[in-house]
Amino acid sequence: MLNAALPDIMQLGDHRPVEMGHPGHPHPGHPGHPHPGHPGHVVLPIVPNLPAAPTLSYTTIPSNGDLNPYGVAVVPYGFPKGGLIQAGDILVSNYNSSGNLQGTGTTIVKITPGQSNLGPATVFSTSSSTGMSMALGVLRNGFVIVGNVPTTNGTFGTIGSGSLQFLDKNGNLVQTISDPALLDGPWGMSVSTRGVNVQLFVANVVSGTVTRINLKVTHHHGQAGIDVKSMTQIGSGYTVAPNAAALVLGPGGVAYNPHNDVLYVASSSNNAIYAIAHAGRIRFDNGTGRVVYQDPAHLRGPIGLVIAPNGDLLTTNGDAVNGDPNFPSELIEFTPRGQFVGQLSLDPAQGGAFGLTVEGNPHFVDVITVDDNNSTLNFRMASITG
Repeated sequence: MLNAALPDIMQLGDHRPVEMGHPGHPHPGHPGHPHPGHPGHVVLPIVPNLPAAPTLSYTTIPSNGDLNPYGVAVVPYGFPKGGLIQAGDILVSNYNSSGNLQGTGTTIVKITPGQSNLGPATVFSTSSSTGMSMALGVLRNGFVIVGNVPTTNGTFGTIGSGSLQFLDKNGNLVQTISDPALLDGPWGMSVSTRGVNVQLFVANVVSGTVTRINLKVTHHHGQAGIDVKSMTQIGSGYTVAPNAAALVLGPGGVAYNPHNDVLYVASSSNNAIYAIAHAGRIRFDNGTGRVVYQDPAHLRGPIGLVIAPNGDLLTTNGDAVNGDPNFPSELIEFTPRGQFVGQLSLDPAQGGAFGLTVEGNPHFVDVITVDDNNSTLNFRMASITG
């Protein structure tokens, strides 16, 4: 059972969405080990048990034609009612505009699983900033957080530092955080909450760094707000490189495990996954952290990253590094100790895999991924106990 002092994340037995970057109570990451709450059951690997084709697929293209979906996040159980989004909805951020210029998209769209997948995607929010990135998360307190990494013409030469934007349940902008030193290209993000206290772990693709933001959700005269307590650079030294296909390569997906205070970082340019120890409390820069998984046979520019309910990590290959047309747009599963578990191609062409998230219960998990090649959100389900 989880300690009451631990962050507010999905516990085993809950049938509710997982916040972006939050695993369910993780198992040790050894496929086939006994399930502690279900005698006689074993925890199974996820990727080898996923279907090749999605069980559900939705367009992420809204009426303004924005393309290139990057971030994906589930609206968690307990999210305030009465807004444009409800618990269980899926949010997707679009990086490109209708002209397909990178870093010019402005929309976050809403997908409600089970509803019609015909027609344009429903817009949750349209930003005055451009380049909605993979840094997308939802707080149970009622806020949506999205990063942006803008360009003026779709090229690396015009890339900007961007910012983090906080939106309310109706998609209205409440607050923006910007800092060219500590928020320099927020490309990916993981969220950890303890009630009103929140930690954001942000991967900065322009500077090759990782920043931890400690903040508090405040309430004054019935209005909720954000109070930033501190911003600390806890990681650096990841290679940053311009790339014609991907715009830029560097640190992207981040996944925080509050049970052991480890932040995992996927760096496309380094073609490796790293781990930063004591990420929730260190007050200094820990460099890249230690290499957890470096596997040229299976990694091809890892970009998205989550911790799955079985304790393994799932990453998506962007194919901009070490690409192989025989293994395009793959989803890779590996253990926290760096043992390869499984792989699955999400698109027959390269460059389709990017952001992902998971939700589930002790028996089943939904792996939810975006496909940049055809601008869709795709669901695949696997049984994780046997």
